[in-house]
Amino acid sequence: MRKAVLTFTTMLFVIGTIGSNIGPALVDNHPSLVLALSSRNRNLFGSVPYIDVIPYAAIGFVRILVAGVALYFVGRWYGQKALGWVEGNLGELPAIYRWTEKAVDKGGSIALVLMPGSNVVCLLLGHRQMSIKRFIPLLSIGIVIKLVVLRLGGDQFEDQIRSFLKGIEQYQWYVVAALFGLSFFQSMRKGRPSSD
Repeated sequence: MRKAVLTFTTMLFVIGTIGSNIGPALVDNHPSLVLALSSRNRNLFGSVPYIDVIPYAAIGFVRILVAGVALYFVGRWYGQKALGWVEGNLGELPAIYRWTEKAVDKGGSIALVLMPGSNVVCLLLGHRQMSIKRFIPLLSIGIVIKLVVLRLGGDQFEDQIRSFLKGIEQYQWYVVAALFGLSFFQSMRKGRPSSD
């Protein structure tokens, strides 16, 4: 079971990277696909003018929830090893990581509600042994708040989103290629979590 969850989490990471990279090219014509692959903030925000509220909420909620729960269990079962993998992926820990770790230690519940899409928060709360019965409702509340804020923001900036995507339309596949190149370059410097 543990190895299956670890494999599933790795798969989510891979498809999330793909979704993030192809987002600029496909979010206007295939927003549901982009959100299913990666419900990162920029994809959620950028998809608002192109997707109805119900699929937006349903796909975004499920995608973030599934990733959060998977990361929670990776953190719970693999503890320090999983956190070491995250640190290895980030290289030298930026200040935001240290701040996030302190936020989780001082107010794990609030950190989860305010940062429901944070891989680090979900890993840390699993590692800190937060009860799953507490984790899922708090994560769900945080996701709902996140979706509402990004939807309202996307509605307010709909014209700017459309204008931006129209502006890069001619170069969108160059942007996608550059993003994949950057992802490949970063992955060459990263390790992989071990299942031992």
